[in-house]
Amino acid sequence: MDARLSPDLPARADDAELARRIAAGDGAAFERLMRRHNRRLYRLARVMLRNDGDAEDALQEAYLRAFHALGGFRAEASLATWLSQLVTHECLSRLRKQARRDGIARMVQAEPLADEQPLDAETEAMDPSHAERPEEALARAQLRALIERRLDELPEAFSSVFVLRGLEELSVEETAQSLGIPEATVRSRYFRARGLLRKSLAADIDLAQQGVFAFDGERCDRIVGAVLRRLHNPGPTAAPSAAPPPDAPPASP
Repeated sequence: MDARLSPDLPARADDAELARRIAAGDGAAFERLMRRHNRRLYRLARVMLRNDGDAEDALQEAYLRAFHALGGFRAEASLATWLSQLVTHECLSRLRKQARRDGIARMVQAEPLADEQPLDAETEAMDPSHAERPEEALARAQLRALIERRLDELPEAFSSVFVLRGLEELSVEETAQSLGIPEATVRSRYFRARGLLRKSLAADIDLAQQGVFAFDGERCDRIVGAVLRRLHNPGPTAAPSAAPPPDAPPASP
């Protein structure tokens, strides 16, 4: 494989063109392909294997298999879907090996979907022109980490569908082809995953909101102290006008 950049590789070469070049041994095209699909495929591997290092290893192995197999790629599905299938198969193989090592049968059972409803529409995106402050960046990172933990707690059958449909915005058909499951299963698992995430995140929010605008001892002491100081040491214009008695009629205009 020639890893040098191809001078004639178009900047917007589509997957089909990249596949043709990779099959001919073009390393630059393969690098372009990996960078184009890295995020989606890593997310898929990560949500299936629940471990950053294992996900990276699985993705690398899937890429190696893809490179050697692209010569026989028949384009019956999109290249993106084909790559997702390779990653899925690699992850499942690793999970089966781990299950055999641990002596555990890995089983996932879906709960009834009768009461599940789709989530409400997502909130509007933040203004991109707004410069994010450090505390906002920290809050965003904490929220992302929380969502990742809750995704890790979902059964893999649900979380893998959620990543492809919800995060990577694949169609129902593409997700079904990537995971090798019926389209109806994709729909039911996607809404089930969103329902489970909504429920777990709502519990986190209920717990967190107890501390919103916390009125702790320091804040209480500061406000009380400031009011008392102003009462004991009024300025020349600080004295408020006398309040009318509760039953006094309003002043005439």
